Amino acid sequence: MIHEISPHRFNNQYIHCPAVGEDDLVFHFTGNSLLLKNCGDDFELPRKSDFGVDSEFTEFYFLFSLDDVPCFLVMDDLQANNPECTLKEIQFFRSTGKKELAWAMLAAFHLMNWYMQNKFCGKCGTENKHKPDERALSCPECSATVYPKISPAIIVAIISNSKILLARNANFPGSWYSLVAGYADIGESLEDALIREVKEEVGLDVWNIRYYKSQPWPLSGSMMIGFVAEADEKQPVTIDKIEITDAAWFTRDNLPEHPSTLSIAGEMIEKFRKGEL
Repeated sequence: MIHEISPHRFNNQYIHCPAVGEDDLVFHFTGNSLLLKNCGDDFELPRKSDFGVDSEFTEFYFLFSLDDVPCFLVMDDLQANNPECTLKEIQFFRSTGKKELAWAMLAAFHLMNWYMQNKFCGKCGTENKHKPDERALSCPECSATVYPKISPAIIVAIISNSKILLARNANFPGSWYSLVAGYADIGESLEDALIREVKEEVGLDVWNIRYYKSQPWPLSGSMMIGFVAEADEKQPVTIDKIEITDAAWFTRDNLPEHPSTLSIAGEMIEKFRKGEL
């Protein structure tokens, strides 16, 4: 899955406001695109030294460390006028062969969105300041504190004997099908959310719910919590035709186009295909 980058090392322990070193890695976004450095037929993250020895960043945040190298989000108006640098849309993570780059750009994208969406206090409108002791934004006027938002969402492989239920979301590209998924609501356990989402999206009753594993998914600021559940394929499949445009049972040797194993959905579907789920 996307966050599994061994032997590379990702460390998100927060360090407050260190200076940006010449060899430190720089993340700079323009909209949904990240500034990357051309390296022949591939790309890599730029370092501070790539912007000139006299460059000084005025608005930057420590993100995390990648292979023990500090990484910084730079908000300054950096121009991609260096022929070695170019902007790559965030979906580039799906095609790059560098798994550490793919994961780092997604994690940085999640934090960039959090900073951009919380410049001002939601209670009184005062400009937020970074807390000195942790990754949090605090209002100097009313002391309201905001931490990075992570939304819990269930995702479930629904199985009946040798078949799996896959659904097509209206927003999926091409002819993709995937697992049923949805956000946990206020007051719900994850199991309650799973039962509700399955009923709402495909009209099925499920049982024998068991945990699979979890995956952070920074594109939506989510923590995907994977489950396996059983259902009777004789139940009628009922979709809302708004969010879900189709849903059907598939056998291991007749699976439709589906996500890759970068995602927990793709990994679970692949395990089903191999008879391991």
